[in-house]
Amino acid sequence: MPVYSMTGYASAQHSTANSATEGEPKNQPTIQLGLEIRSVNSRFLDLTFRLPEDLRQFEPSLRELLGSKLKRGKIEVRASVESTSSSSIPDPTPKLLQRLNAAQDSIRAWLPNANPLSVADVIRLAANEQGGQRDWSADVMPLAEKALKELLAARQREGARLATMLLGHIAQLRALSEQAGPLVPKLVAQQRARFMERWKEAMALTDGATLPEAAQDRALTEATAFAIRIDVAEEITRLSSHLDELERLITKGGEIGKRLDFLIQELHREANTMGSKSAALELTHISVDMKVLIEQMREQVQNLE
Repeated sequence: MPVYSMTGYASAQHSTANSATEGEPKNQPTIQLGLEIRSVNSRFLDLTFRLPEDLRQFEPSLRELLGSKLKRGKIEVRASVESTSSSSIPDPTPKLLQRLNAAQDSIRAWLPNANPLSVADVIRLAANEQGGQRDWSADVMPLAEKALKELLAARQREGARLATMLLGHIAQLRALSEQAGPLVPKLVAQQRARFMERWKEAMALTDGATLPEAAQDRALTEATAFAIRIDVAEEITRLSSHLDELERLITKGGEIGKRLDFLIQELHREANTMGSKSAALELTHISVDMKVLIEQMREQVQNLE
């Protein structure tokens, strides 16, 4: 099952000849319907639509379509209806100008403070008149399905790239864990030898005032306490277990983003504990390297669905 990213982009266009209304010339421009879907990461599914007025009626159907295929992400859907004629600015007909002038006079008679029509307003109204009230029922949903299919493919490609990166980081963390394991017995042996040297020095200075057996027991107790204090075997075991589960989930695929995010938090906790128990510079470096890799994984996991 593939791993999906929440980041993606897709667009689709559909062109159709505009039907001429009665009294208008037959050489009407082609009308292009465009649809864009942008997706970024989010904790939940958040759908936003930017639709022109004549496409507002399709928002419930579009919401249902996207909700059936997408589980998480901030999704923005933009639609546009544009003329593909060589002249992007429509020519208002005299009949339209007369109607607009009469309407403006009537409105301002009742509302003297109303703003007069601007050139942009007239051009927009002329474009609406030329476009007519076209029925997009047969075009919008097939176009949306096409764009959604492309979006899912883009999210799958990005998800595969992220999965490969995460598996690479898991391998690096395993290698660091293997380096940390042998360091602890070595550190314990070195510290035990230092304690025994101090015991011998203490015996030389006491002139028999302290029983040798009691002093030796004290030195061995200190060495044991030190070994317990710096032992990271438990943290390494838990870290290895978390890495196994991460690898299993990534290989399995599906909706794994939230579970991976939780496991990343657990990895960070184990790496922090290893750093706090560190009694050698080598172990500190390993802990820091682990936390850098884990933080990189956290940033990418937040993009997975």
